[in-house]
Amino acid sequence: MAGMGKRMRPHTLTIPKPLIPIAGKSIVHRLVEDISKVVDSEIDEIAFIINPAFGPEAESQLKEIANDVNAKCSIYYQSEALGTAHAIMCAEPSISGNVVVAFADTLFKADFILDTTKDGIIWVKQVEDPRQFGVVKMNSNNDIMEFHEKPEDFISDLAIIGIYYFKDGDYLRSELKYLLDNDIKDKGEYQLTNALENMKNKGTVFSAGKVTEWLDCGNKNATVYTNQRYLEFIRNQDLVSDTAKIINSIVIEPCFIDDNVVIENSVVGPHVSIGKSTKIVNCRISNSIVQESAVIQNLVLDNSMIGNHVQITRLPTDLNLGDYNTFS
Repeated sequence: MAGMGKRMRPHTLTIPKPLIPIAGKSIVHRLVEDISKVVDSEIDEIAFIINPAFGPEAESQLKEIANDVNAKCSIYYQSEALGTAHAIMCAEPSISGNVVVAFADTLFKADFILDTTKDGIIWVKQVEDPRQFGVVKMNSNNDIMEFHEKPEDFISDLAIIGIYYFKDGDYLRSELKYLLDNDIKDKGEYQLTNALENMKNKGTVFSAGKVTEWLDCGNKNATVYTNQRYLEFIRNQDLVSDTAKIINSIVIEPCFIDDNVVIENSVVGPHVSIGKSTKIVNCRISNSIVQESAVIQNLVLDNSMIGNHVQITRLPTDLNLGDYNTFS
């Protein structure tokens, strides 16, 4: 998660993209929870590979995420974006034994439990346009036969979503080290898919783990949609804090409303997440993420993301408007 999240600006000017909230928890927190459900066993350690610029507050949040699943937290730094293989090797001391590798801008839903007896499992999802992804070709046994990084010509529509299981982390580490030591690059970067291809050619059998839903958090629209889907996933949970004040307002479920939120003379929902201590007055908000300590008045919002400590007020209008006029 060492990228700077430029496609998510302005939100990533102040916090790393993986710490942006989805239905009340950060993207990376949701990812850790999803992986832990599929692994279905104790997680010993979580290694976060971050940019040094993220700072101590972000690192503190990551430690809390690891603590939530009773895992040791290790933090490593990648100062320069040199590809996926290079990023993983920044956490070299932690790559041993059973390992799951995940890129922290994607979330998923899956209906399988990880089979740790397999050499490796790679999470994939069928996509309409595979040219922007790494893709795989499979045989009739659901084993992966070929890896291709962002193919220009059609090879397969099964995209690698960025989550991988390796039975032998030490072997993975040696293959990644081989790429770096010998300066083997693809499209100018050290690619994990090259290591996977080498391992396959040496006899490693990779299986495909097909997910039922793959949710991207690469830009604003995708992140708002991911928030919508997660609220649907957890709609049976209690999503409105006991300390929230709902005054002369309607909340259309599912919505996440955090501690000390005030909603007055407004209609909120469906698919809205509101962070701690935010105040909303005279608004209609749907399908949006509003973060902490914001004040929003007299607005209609849809498909929107509002950051922390934002203040927006649109003055109400006193109108005397005659027939056949258009006002906006």
